[in-house]
Amino acid sequence: MARAAVAAETAGVPSVSIVCESFDGQAAATAKGHGFEELPLAITVGHVDAQSASDMESNFVNHTVDAVVEGLTGASTDRNVTNGAVSPDGRATADVAAADPVRVGPAAVEPASLDPTPYSTVMSGSVDEINDAFAERGWSDGLPIMPPTVDRVERFLAGTGLDPQQSLGIARTTGRDMTVWSVATNAVMAGCEPRHLGVLLAAARILANPHYGAEHSGNTTGADALMILDGPNAAALGFNSGVGALRDGVRANTSVGRWLRLYQRNVFGFTAAEHDKSTFGNSFRVVLCEDAATLGDIGWDPVSAEFGFGPDDDVLTMARFNSGAIVGSAFGSTPDEIVPYLADGLARITGWDLGHLYGLGRMHYRPLLVLSPILARTCAAAGWTKANLAEALFEHARIPAWRFEKLIGEWTNLAAGRPRLTDVVAAGDLPSQFAESDDPDRLVPIVSEPAKFVIAVAGDANRTNAYVLSHDGPHGDYTAAPVEQLSRS
Repeated sequence: MARAAVAAETAGVPSVSIVCESFDGQAAATAKGHGFEELPLAITVGHVDAQSASDMESNFVNHTVDAVVEGLTGASTDRNVTNGAVSPDGRATADVAAADPVRVGPAAVEPASLDPTPYSTVMSGSVDEINDAFAERGWSDGLPIMPPTVDRVERFLAGTGLDPQQSLGIARTTGRDMTVWSVATNAVMAGCEPRHLGVLLAAARILANPHYGAEHSGNTTGADALMILDGPNAAALGFNSGVGALRDGVRANTSVGRWLRLYQRNVFGFTAAEHDKSTFGNSFRVVLCEDAATLGDIGWDPVSAEFGFGPDDDVLTMARFNSGAIVGSAFGSTPDEIVPYLADGLARITGWDLGHLYGLGRMHYRPLLVLSPILARTCAAAGWTKANLAEALFEHARIPAWRFEKLIGEWTNLAAGRPRLTDVVAAGDLPSQFAESDDPDRLVPIVSEPAKFVIAVAGDANRTNAYVLSHDGPHGDYTAAPVEQLSRS
């Protein structure tokens, strides 16, 4: 609702955003990120999905209507557009002890700037004191951080020739400037190495890309971003594509994954007080680095090829995923023997996500299958390309039509009218094969076409395991950016 209100206010039409209880902070942060301070809000009591129609009507009349009227007629609301300019590290750079808090939504999130210069010191003290202070102020993820002193940040950028104040975009959730300096500050905190800067800058540009939709990162289902790294230089940068490919423990994969969460926290306001409304959430995901050697051996393209890049390009691709699950010990010496098990895993992790096909987008669902190298080689040895594998998955990764319809209608409110698949096909929102009959037990695909499956290769070279992840659709769509190889003079 806040985004709709921004559009109305931009056109000069007064508005009030009706938001669920406890979402006022996120609405305020969204509005600020679009350049508006303190848009009028009217809160609905409780959660709309857990009330009877009569209770919801009573709550709305008794509690919400007055706020709507006040928001449209009251003179106290500030509708002035702000420029969103902040210091390069995404926060004010004044002495914390002397600063007055600036409030965004329900909680104080940053000190007021008493000194606008980019290299001011927010506090001084021992490593323990700085860690305690950063944790108390919500600037860390709860784990120990490396204090981002001016000297450390400058050394992180030394020799690159980059302007520390160069803007990479504007954080749409807060209006904060995304600068090279802010990238490096959070990189120091996360324990990244200077050689990782090109990957970090690519990630920042993805966050700034409207197609990715960073403003949706705090949705209630708690989906989290996964970065997929491809290219000939990934191994030289220290990224692991082998054993434990999705586990922490390797500095490059782990620290860059941690950087993303810190950057979202400190620049995008990704906290419970501001922008994050996840009910449960996940830990940050380490970088998934594809096995370039295996891909080269079997002649398969990397994930980045789906987004216009070549096999010799260093590329970071990012998307957000709800659920993940291991598909362990796939048995079979041919792809025909292996595919049914892989497809079963993809079908098992697909559920509420299908609501995005109708509530928030059209045919956006793109689950990710990560194959261990030996499974990929088994498919390639039989002459299968990635496209062949995707076609086979399309035929096998299916669920009963009745379950599909409950997921998009009876079990969710994302699609009005509880549509049947025949209705959705008639409306042109799914291909005809989803309505080949009225039999509720017929099996239908989980994606609209084979090309919707995204297939990556990584992990232990000698284990027949796979991993599947359910995509969050337009709440974090696949977006790729080139990784610049920065020379250090």
